[in-house]
Amino acid sequence: MRKVSIFGATGSIGQNTIDLIARDPTAYDVIALTGGANIAQLAADARRLGADLAVTAHEDRLHDLKDALQGSGVEVAAGESAIAEAAARPADWVMSAIVGAAGLAPGIEALKQGTTLALANKETLVCAGALVLDTARTHDASILPVDSEHSAVFQALAGEDMDAVERVIITASGGAFRDWPLQELAKATVEQASNHPNWNMGQRITIDSASMFNKALEVIETREFFGIDPDQIEVLVHPESIVHAMVGFRDGAVMAHMGAPDMRHAIGYALHWPERQALPVQRLDLAKLGQLRFSDPDLARYPALKLARDVMARGGLSGAVFNAAKERALDHFIARRIEFLNMAEVVDAVLERFDATGGLIDAPMTLDNVWKTDHLARQWVDDAVIKRAG
Repeated sequence: MRKVSIFGATGSIGQNTIDLIARDPTAYDVIALTGGANIAQLAADARRLGADLAVTAHEDRLHDLKDALQGSGVEVAAGESAIAEAAARPADWVMSAIVGAAGLAPGIEALKQGTTLALANKETLVCAGALVLDTARTHDASILPVDSEHSAVFQALAGEDMDAVERVIITASGGAFRDWPLQELAKATVEQASNHPNWNMGQRITIDSASMFNKALEVIETREFFGIDPDQIEVLVHPESIVHAMVGFRDGAVMAHMGAPDMRHAIGYALHWPERQALPVQRLDLAKLGQLRFSDPDLARYPALKLARDVMARGGLSGAVFNAAKERALDHFIARRIEFLNMAEVVDAVLERFDATGGLIDAPMTLDNVWKTDHLARQWVDDAVIKRAG
């Protein structure tokens, strides 16, 4: 039996992972499940899968988790240190699906155990790509991409020579506002931004899709994961979400990865890699679909894409700044303290403030420096929002 752990088990990626594992329960020994405030779901899944350990990120919910798992034999714990301890438990395969920068430390801890890390947490490479990849090399661990775009690129590159790659094209649905008149975006509400036309995801990533901050993170992640020049990375708006990514080669050939918009494609590929197994996903009917559309993204509509280019040009810890500022700006939008378009403006202002403060972005990439930079960027977002309100 393969020993597996799932970090972020109660989110959409975690639930899709559990769906696949639960279909073949005798093949897996579930070591740890971690989640957030959805204690009922976390407890139910821990019982269903016979997990050794269940951890909630919220220390004040420990008693609720204990009550929900009483008599099950499942060990329970709570808090950041407990999640780190869970990541240190030996496992053959670990799903990293905690949302945001909070997924970085558990991912690194899992890599230190020499595991195979299925990486759905794009912030891990955006915030500390060099540190994460070096940790994997040092401990002979593997990282498999689970973002649909990066999984698609990974599959298209199988057996190929990276020197032959001319460009990588990742696609974007365009999110909730792809067809809105540009002048109306400033009025977009949280509820409208939370309604994705193609994918069923959590609120935060759905809003990030509407603003294209999600795609901006993926552009940076593409550079970190595949080690290609930023000028080789392209983004196309593809409303159907059928072609997840394409790789263009120096002979003019383009390899496209296609599939229905279902995260179980990428999760299942990582779960069974290097083999392919049958997956319970929709099969494409291209004749019924009829057409696939592509267009260049409008940078006036999606300024986050330009900010991603700026971050890659800056280098250093600017990815950590970008992600932290994005996460905190999103907090303020959800709380209705700023408008939809203000998120990119605030993130840009924080990046410029770091530029004006010598040495911070260029500090050595250590986990401690990443957290210091993260904390300061969030503080400066709060400062910018207060200044706007004042």
